[in-house]
Amino acid sequence: MTDAEPQKLSLLAKLIVASILALIVAGVVLHGVSIPTFRRIWHQLIERPDAPMRFRFILQPLMAAILAIRHGLNDARTGRSPYFWTMLRNPRERAQRLNEGLNATARIILLGLVMDAIYQVIVLKRFYPAEAVIVALLFAFIPYVVMRGPAARIARRWRRASPHQTS
Repeated sequence: MTDAEPQKLSLLAKLIVASILALIVAGVVLHGVSIPTFRRIWHQLIERPDAPMRFRFILQPLMAAILAIRHGLNDARTGRSPYFWTMLRNPRERAQRLNEGLNATARIILLGLVMDAIYQVIVLKRFYPAEAVIVALLFAFIPYVVMRGPAARIARRWRRASPHQTS
């Protein structure tokens, strides 16, 4: 895929975006937006690594990193511009690159939403929809965005350092 090829959101990615928006609205309606709400969210995020189902704090970022590395290697092979840098600096390609990331991580985000909902119901005996969105994006989408560019840069340097290697 070249920089010029537009990529549309897949059906799953569209469903994820719609679900995220609905969960955020539900969270605001059910629990409001206040300083105590933000304190509760922060407190819950800090406590969760010691709570049941902590494997998801390794599983989700690992899955996102594997995808990011794979796509970063492809970026290096095809000579595409850095992912995150392009999203920040190039308004014409921003939507396309964001669509790429959402399509790539849609299953991981969905897994994160489901696992966080299960965790909340079991441990907290309650469901905080916006908190589930924060956790899913924090551990699925953010690692993808952060890892893809460095993976591409490392692959480019490695390819330049070994020009006699065949692909």
